[in-house]
Amino acid sequence: MNISLTPELETFVQAKVNSGSFSSASEVVRVALKLLEDSEKDRAAQIEQFRTEVDRRLASLDCGKGVGGEEAFSRIRKKSLERRKQR
Repeated sequence: MNISLTPELETFVQAKVNSGSFSSASEVVRVALKLLEDSEKDRAAQIEQFRTEVDRRLASLDCGKGVGGEEAFSRIRKKSLERRKQR
């Protein structure tokens, strides 16, 4: 497989090899692709957790376990104020 890199990326890869951190350009690319793969897996897991939480909360609302709009906004304002005080 042949790949084309921008001049900036080619310089970056070569610098990694020249520094002794990697033995070849192929090794740099393999590590970079592994990091990309891991990142995508982590992101997919985060999205799944988010969807699960949304489903749980929607089910809670369906059971009548919700709060009114005014109470919800009051809670949001309170949390926002607390966060601003922590800065």
